[in-house]
This record gives sequence, C-alpha cells and structure tokens, in this order.
Amino acid sequence: WNVLLSFSGLVALIQLLFLPFFPESPPYLLLHKGDKAGCLKAMKQLWGEGNYHTEFDDLMKEKAITKGTKIMNVLEVLRDPSVYPQLCTMLLLILSLQLCGLKIFQTANLQDSTIPYVSLGVSISELISVIFCSSIIDRFGRRILLCGGYVLMALILVLLETSLLLSDQFLWMRYCSVILIFLFIIAYGIGP
Repeated sequence: WNVLLSFSGLVALIQLLFLPFFPESPPYLLLHKGDKAGCLKAMKQLWGEGNYHTEFDDLMKEKAITKGTKIMNVLEVLRDPSVYPQLCTMLLLILSLQLCGLKIFQTANLQDSTIPYVSLGVSISELISVIFCSSIIDRFGRRILLCGGYVLMALILVLLETSLLLSDQFLWMRYCSVILIFLFIIAYGIGP
C-alpha cells in the first residue's frame, strides 16, 4: 500500500517538473492578463500551426461580455455574503461525504482484511464517476445531472440505511452496504 499511495506523489512530482515547459491557457492569457499576442502564441503552441481567428474572436467576445465583472480572489469570495448559502451547501456536502464512509464501515463490521479492498473500491468509484460524468455532461447538461445525482443519492441513502439496519441479521448485507457506498460516490461524482 505504501508503493500504491506514493505513486500519486510520483505522478504529481513529474507534473510539477514538466509544468514550466507548457504554455499558459489561451483564455487565461487573453481574459485575465489581456495578452493578445501571448494568447495566439499559446494557441499555436498547443494546437499546432493553423488559423485560430474564430477561437480568438470567441474569446474576444467573451472578454467583452465579462468586462464589467470583477474577478475575485478566494478571500473576497469568502467575505461576500451573497455566496454564503452556496458555500455552506458545498461545505456540508464535502464534510458529509468525508465523514459518512468511516461510520458506515464501522457500522457494517467489516473485517480488517477487507478494508484495503474497500479503499481501492472507493478510489475506483471516484474514477468511474469522473469518466462517466465527463462523457455525458455535454449531452444532458448540468441541471439534469445535478437533479438526477441528488435523487440517486437520496435513494441510495435510503437503501444504505436499510442495509445497515439489517446487517446484524444477514451477514451478506454488510457487502451490500459497501456496494451502496460505491454507488453513492458515483452518484455524487456524476451529480453534485
């Protein structure tokens, strides 16, 4: 497990070493820094030689639309009372997702030998949700994915509570609880 966990650190180190050799994002250069020449240069560097005037014109239109909008840093966002409901919702979702797995694994009375496999399953569930969501978000849109994700999460939580209540009577219900946790993570990744 030490090797498996350190692998993500190795990948991050490789990314950190090669990151300075990549150009900035063209939208960032144009919209935030106002560097038109740098934007065109980055487009050519990223996408090869070609005529990118349509993409550049689209970025210029976006810049004109967002011209009056102030870009806020993290502290400014945290001080803005108009975003408190969204921040509270996000914080509650993140905290509940982090804390629910631990209690459920304790309640399900899983053997210590199966915990590494459950952890691996959680990671695989997150990967599946990222791949699945990125492939369907353009087709269905964010609103449907959000609403569908919340409905699926609610249904899965009802089934999960039922399986936890029955886990003392039926030993196989413990594994149903673990599968439902995986499904919950996938529904969370696809929706919210």
